[in-house]
Amino acid sequence: MRKLIICLAFVAAAFSGLNLSAQFRYGPMVGLTVTDLKFKQDLISVDKSVGFSAGVATELMFPGIGFGVDAGLFYEQRGATLNLGEKEVWSSQGFGRERSYLHYLEIPVHLRFKWTRMNGLEDYIAPFVFGGPSFSILMGHSHVKALQYAGGDVGMTVGGGFELFRNWQVMCSYTWGLVYAEKTKLLDDFSAKNRTLNVRVVYLF
Repeated sequence: MRKLIICLAFVAAAFSGLNLSAQFRYGPMVGLTVTDLKFKQDLISVDKSVGFSAGVATELMFPGIGFGVDAGLFYEQRGATLNLGEKEVWSSQGFGRERSYLHYLEIPVHLRFKWTRMNGLEDYIAPFVFGGPSFSILMGHSHVKALQYAGGDVGMTVGGGFELFRNWQVMCSYTWGLVYAEKTKLLDDFSAKNRTLNVRVVYLF
């Protein structure tokens, strides 16, 4: 028991020191999305769509090593236009060009590396890269009766950007959906995953 208490005290002390040395910041985010739905099979053509995202971004960086974690809570619009009318199975039911809107609450959790040792240049511009999972909860969607929807999404994100004047961050990222986002009711194996290109601007306090 004594050894356990000592170990717990040591871990608590280590985390306390870590929290003291880490720099936590947060701020608003706005962004533009270009989204696609990648189906298992190429039965119909799919047109990409432009949407938007907004929310609160956070950053936790550890001075001296350049590594940290970024996270956030974002609204994001995804989806695409599905040309269901190209196949008789749907055109016979009156479906044509169907815009499939998907509205998500996104929670990204990414590892980040930022170049912070550039002889003072980092006060004006500092490049960074990041990557990791993004978890999304489906908040709403356009009601295309030919489709059924998953309750959420899990994606893998990679990206990079620049920090300007210590506060502004401009970044671009790409997210591959790892699970299906929607599928057709008539063909059980015809499901689609999200593909999302993001361009975002963040101001960190």
